[in-house]
Amino acid sequence: MPKQRLSLGRNWYIIHTVVGFEEIVAENIMKRAEEFDVLDKIFQAIVPKELVWEIKGGKRELVEKKIYPGYVFVDMIVDDRSWYVVRNTPKVTGFVGIGSTPIPVTKEEIEEIFARMQKKEPKIETNFNVGDMVEIIQGLFKGLKGKIIEIDYERQKAKILVPVMGRETPVEVDFLQIIKA
Repeated sequence: MPKQRLSLGRNWYIIHTVVGFEEIVAENIMKRAEEFDVLDKIFQAIVPKELVWEIKGGKRELVEKKIYPGYVFVDMIVDDRSWYVVRNTPKVTGFVGIGSTPIPVTKEEIEEIFARMQKKEPKIETNFNVGDMVEIIQGLFKGLKGKIIEIDYERQKAKILVPVMGRETPVEVDFLQIIKA
């Protein structure tokens, strides 16, 4: 544990964790804060998540995804005791900062994260990239294979070059109409 440090004031700090244990770490930080009687220094631990559309097997599915896998955000006042409680929580690998000194998240950054978490219109998440070879599985061009030349995430569409009458022709299709070839 570092020598006596000055209190860094109440801020949001980022904790690096073992990936896949973020929710458990957030819960354990709050349990340990209560056990070690530092609830006046550790106020909240969250795992930022957002709603995203995923396309799997030709079906669109709304899922909640971690914005920053492997990280937990903690609203706290850093002093020796609170630092110790958080840093020694199982599956915590450290604070994001310089050496053992945490660096607070800026007000703008945390506001942006909360805005993403509260967003009503989920973003589209797909595993398609420009240059991918895909097969059209629905619609007029069903059965044709081609290369993605453009992706429009807002409209959930891709422009694909497919052979039509011996010529490469761009066609626009919905994400649900294609699979990777």
